[in-house]
Amino acid sequence: MSEHTALLPSTSDANNNSRGAHKSLPTFNFTVRFIVWGILTATTTAALVVFLFFSDSLPDNIKELPWIGGELKDPMVAALGILEKAPIIDGHIDLPILIRYGGYANNVSAVDLNSEMPAHVDIPRLRKGKVGGFFWSVYVGCADPEAEGADFLKSTWRVRDTLEQIDVAKLLIEKYPETFRFARNAEGIRSSIASGKIASLLGVEGAHQLGNSISVLRQYQALGVSYVTLTHTCHNAFADSCGLAPGKEPLHGGLSALGFSLIDEMNRLGVLVDLSHTSDATAIQALKYSKAPVIWSHSSARAVHNVPRNVPDDVLGLIGTGSGQKDAVVMVNFAPYFVAPEGLATVKTVANHVEHIANIAGKEHVGIGSDFDGIEIVPAGLEDVSKYPALIAELYSRGWTKLELAGLTGGNLLRVFEGAERVSRELKATGVQPVYDLYKKRTDIPH
Repeated sequence: MSEHTALLPSTSDANNNSRGAHKSLPTFNFTVRFIVWGILTATTTAALVVFLFFSDSLPDNIKELPWIGGELKDPMVAALGILEKAPIIDGHIDLPILIRYGGYANNVSAVDLNSEMPAHVDIPRLRKGKVGGFFWSVYVGCADPEAEGADFLKSTWRVRDTLEQIDVAKLLIEKYPETFRFARNAEGIRSSIASGKIASLLGVEGAHQLGNSISVLRQYQALGVSYVTLTHTCHNAFADSCGLAPGKEPLHGGLSALGFSLIDEMNRLGVLVDLSHTSDATAIQALKYSKAPVIWSHSSARAVHNVPRNVPDDVLGLIGTGSGQKDAVVMVNFAPYFVAPEGLATVKTVANHVEHIANIAGKEHVGIGSDFDGIEIVPAGLEDVSKYPALIAELYSRGWTKLELAGLTGGNLLRVFEGAERVSRELKATGVQPVYDLYKKRTDIPH
């Protein structure tokens, strides 16, 4: 037989050989055959009876086999299985600011993400933690209030510095093409995960980084920015911040007139409106005004730990799909000072925040926004990005189903992202034009 010989004989070959073939056919013992089939049938029937009617008496290691259909009793085994199918999509990781101020001076050639990094994030730990994607925060801090002035009119290099952070994030993504893939939308996240890559998106953490200009928003979006947080810890020309404890005296009473215009343009562009760091008034007004679903990229529950950065129950009650509600996802922050009293933050207390938000807003409206690399201390059990499975295991042990956990790990964010993209397409299809509003206190352009 050569490599060109057919593996199965043709009909003509069979006919040509048929005259002598019957002489060599074996004689089957049909009695033995029926006995074997009878034994197999009886064994299969007995097994089905046991699995259907006596499964509670089976050993745990048998009951937990996936093909039996039972739930795994080991929460960590279950968590790892869930994350294989529905990996983590984290709403907020501060790796770029570490590269700016952590001794690298934004020199990407000096960064080795394949080795252990000094804080919480590197490639081996991302893989161990079953991460499928995250938003690289291109954050720069609020300006010195005296340097920028009461009306935010003095130049403070916030836009330049933001562009540098966008640059360093994109260069790192490009440096490791076998690990990261740049993504701009929900489909980009899905395709990245499907190809085994970590979807990498950009988020601007504060409208103080816009230089009071909606035109700057458009240029950030053109560079790949997928969300903008309306404030950081400072007020800006667009909106009021919640500040830090004990809170911050309001400036606009929520959104300014320019802030409403900013949301209009974000909706048109499909840029997610992020309400972390905002005052309660800003969050409520934005929720009610935005045509698109919104996010909290890294915020927890105020009822669990009472700090201004967390979301109160009256705001959580505005999230949903009912009358007077808006679809949204609150992505829980791991920062210990937002999670629990000093020294008490653990994976269990973070899970308490997840559950509280789920109880008020619904399990389909909660996600994960760790703030890794942007926090100095971490909860016990959630020390870095390799530890996400511990949170999923904790929630699994509390009765969360596989589908509910798949929503938490990323499905809920994807739904909200797709909702914002849908609104953008609809607005553009109806001819909605870009927003050209200028900050009224600017004096460099006549208006």
